[in-house]
Amino acid sequence: MKSLAPFLCLLTLAVSGCATNGDVKQQPMHQHAGENNAACADTQTAPSNTCAETVSAAFDAQGKLWIAWVNDGHVYVQSSTDKGVTFNAPVKVNAIAEDVAAKDESRPKIKLDAQGNIYLTWVLTLDKKRSTYVRFSRSVDGGQHFSEPVIVNDNVAIIRHRFDSLAIGKNGEIFIAWLDARDTEAAKKAGQDFSGLSLYYAWSDDGGRHFYPNKRIATHTCECCRLDTAIAPDNTPVVVWRHIFDGGIRDHALVKFNDWDTPGDTHRLGSDNWKIDACPHHGPGLSIADSGIYHAVWFSGSPSHQGLFYAHSNDAGRHFSEPLNFGKAGASHPHVLARGAKVSVVWQEFDGSHNTIQRMKSNDNGKTWSTPETVAQTPQAADQPFLLSDGQQFYLSWKSRQQAYQLRPLGE
Repeated sequence: MKSLAPFLCLLTLAVSGCATNGDVKQQPMHQHAGENNAACADTQTAPSNTCAETVSAAFDAQGKLWIAWVNDGHVYVQSSTDKGVTFNAPVKVNAIAEDVAAKDESRPKIKLDAQGNIYLTWVLTLDKKRSTYVRFSRSVDGGQHFSEPVIVNDNVAIIRHRFDSLAIGKNGEIFIAWLDARDTEAAKKAGQDFSGLSLYYAWSDDGGRHFYPNKRIATHTCECCRLDTAIAPDNTPVVVWRHIFDGGIRDHALVKFNDWDTPGDTHRLGSDNWKIDACPHHGPGLSIADSGIYHAVWFSGSPSHQGLFYAHSNDAGRHFSEPLNFGKAGASHPHVLARGAKVSVVWQEFDGSHNTIQRMKSNDNGKTWSTPETVAQTPQAADQPFLLSDGQQFYLSWKSRQQAYQLRPLGE
């Protein structure tokens, strides 16, 4: 265990407070959309994930499902022991309401370690336009109480610190990466050009009581696309993001850490050569199999490479296979998950009347793929799809507007 001397203690914003977790079961809600609209607009109505725009989910080591969502400025956590059929009463994480980013590519994250400790991150929106902080809270008593939220970014200027990504190491290490404007603002004050933002991270090896000082991974990142982080078999973080390469090319990049203190070299993920002076709001997805094979998905609007793409790497992200183009025109927001040699990919499409979730799967490490199939649909607006596994099978984690959160088994 390293000395605590080099740790930088986190800054706090809110006064302390905690909520208790009852034993009351909350049944899934099945009201019509009109009834849900009215209920969600009523501030006296008990908080419900039905009213949330986004839901993040994770399984713990015992197969219990945990979800995090936002209602009226509070992050809430619920758990389910029956794969989402019923949930316990929601537990409030932040005692004081705040402007939590919970839409599209930016949303709270929830992860658990092998001992069942629960970790959450989210982005706090400040008063100044596009200014944000990254927040963190944890529970060490099975979700009954949560710690006072703290600020992860040690640069506390009223600037952008956003699009956080959370991952938990095999020994309980907590890794948080995000997009940060501190270098952009410094260059501006010096009268220098600086494209995009920078990618920073912090990590903890004492269960989140303290974090080591922020470090930079890369400069010149795209400003508005989600990151993704996975833990490699050697227990080091791997981060993927949309990068601004020379010439204004906004393709994706990957860094595998040498150890928790040392980011490795930056490698290019795909060569779409998409030159665009704007942010696409489409971040990449990454999953690493126990065998060490990296599986990645992303979106591109390049004239020569349009749509969704999948590729895999057998050499820790230094090289990737020829990208597979999948999905119909307008397809968006892919997510990938690997379990052994089995790999699943889900994404959004619109068929003219319904938002649909499509899935394709591979049983041979991504070498060949099944024909895409529709696994969910709704005439309502819908959140982006995500994949989960309880160690036995794949699940679709999904939320449509004014409907309760859904966890759908997808099988192998």
